[in-house]
Order: sequence, then structure tokens, then C-alpha cells
Amino acid sequence: MPDINLLKQLRDETGISMMECKKALDEAKNDLKRAKEILREKGKEMVKGREGRTAAKGLIESYVHSGGRIGVLLQLNCETDFVAKSEAFVNLAHELCLQIAAARPLFVKASDVAEDFLASERKIYQKQFEESGKPQDIMNKIIQGKLDKYQQEVSLLSQPWVKDPSKNMQGLLEEVRAKTGENIEVVKFARFEI
Repeated sequence: MPDINLLKQLRDETGISMMECKKALDEAKNDLKRAKEILREKGKEMVKGREGRTAAKGLIESYVHSGGRIGVLLQLNCETDFVAKSEAFVNLAHELCLQIAAARPLFVKASDVAEDFLASERKIYQKQFEESGKPQDIMNKIIQGKLDKYQQEVSLLSQPWVKDPSKNMQGLLEEVRAKTGENIEVVKFARFEI
């Protein structure tokens, strides 16, 4: 039987049902840290099973930075209204808006970066390295590395989180997916600046 105080603490920290928290604490023999790991693993397994499901509910989050010179609109989808109203989901939407305002991404994920956009960046990098005198194969590897890095920088989910650079935005999204057990998707965003 898990300690009632640990059960309450685990429930408060994770937002997961009492029954799941109880099972995790039983399995972890009242080790709070291990119970959190168990819940995280179970959450990821649940999300994997739901990956093909449509995320058609959600919310539109807005953020206007102090001074009114920067604004963000974000569409974040999930599977159910219940999750869309949850504190974890609403906080995720707000954190994503703050990230967009601060880090100025252009795309949601790296695979969204248009090929013509990358082609123009490639031309810029090639001009920079033309006079370096390096062999073409080495130059191509350097240019590809710079393109990959640039693709990560302009993609919201690939960016390091401004509040904790040890995590990226995809990791933050995965944490909330594991916590809620639902597919969550950043559909689109717009950033405005005067």
C-alpha cells in the first residue's frame, strides 16, 4: 500500500489519475522518483499507441509581449476537450508562445522547411566558402552541417527552450504528451512584430 502523502504528491506533480499513481508507487515500492519514471514510460507507450489518431480539438493561444510590439498566435491541437482544458496543455501552449516570441522560429518542425528556402541558404554558404580553397567534398560537408544547424534554428520544435536550454521544444511537447496520454500537435503559428 503506497504512502498517502507520496500518492498525493505524485498526483499533484504529474496530473495523472490516482489509480495510475497508486499502481506506479506500488511498483516502485514507494520510491517517488522511480514512480515518476514508471509513469513517464507508461505515458510514452500510451502516446505511441495513439500516434495515428487525429488531434482535432485544442486551442488558439495568444501572447502579446509587454510594450505591445511583439505578438504571437498559436494553434495547438489534441484529441479531447478534456485535455485541451487541462493545466498542462494550457501551460504548454503559453510556453510555446513565449518561445516563438523570443526565438523567432519560421517553421513548426525541421521537415517543414521549404526546399527553395534551403537552396537559397545553400547558395549563400557556397559563396562564403568559394574563396576558402578547401576541397569540394569537405566544403560540401561543411555546408551541409551549416544547413542542418540552420534548419534546427528556424524550426520551433528543434529549438532549445529559452527557459531551460538543456531541453528542446520537442522534448517539452513529449513530456506533456506522456502526461496526458494524448497526441498533441503544433498546427501553425504566426509571429507579429512592429
